[in-house]
Amino acid sequence: MLRPIALLLLFALLAGCAAQPPEPDPIRRALQNLSDRAVARVMNVDALQPPQDQVLLLVSPAVDDSLEIGSERFLESLTRALLGASDGPQVIDWRPAMSGEGGDHQWRMESRLEATAPRLSLSDRDLLPYRLTLSLYRPDAESALWETEIEGAFDATAL
Repeated sequence: MLRPIALLLLFALLAGCAAQPPEPDPIRRALQNLSDRAVARVMNVDALQPPQDQVLLLVSPAVDDSLEIGSERFLESLTRALLGASDGPQVIDWRPAMSGEGGDHQWRMESRLEATAPRLSLSDRDLLPYRLTLSLYRPDAESALWETEIEGAFDATAL
């Protein structure tokens, strides 16, 4: 009696393992793609070479409310992408108490994700155009030593 039950449980377990994994969260995928593009640009900054010897102090991003993405969610995605880069920099959350003198290997990274136009309605979806601005500063500097922009559009149905 136990043998047929054990076989039935084994088959059920194997069937569960063979099933397709669930689709990843579309917003997470969209944010991860954007973060990966941003990290690719940061990793090529001449002043950050070699990146594994650098420390990035990440400032909480400014995120436009009309994009319907929280700053914490975008910060998590950007942090994951930076930490996932091979031979990438050390990443630390920046706090105002960290202002002042920093070593030659420390950089404060600020990011701003903003809507660049109203929602665009297409026949099958709505798009939210955005611009991501990344800026690198020395911890004690007021002006950016490097800045870049990435433009694109989120599919609003994924948000």
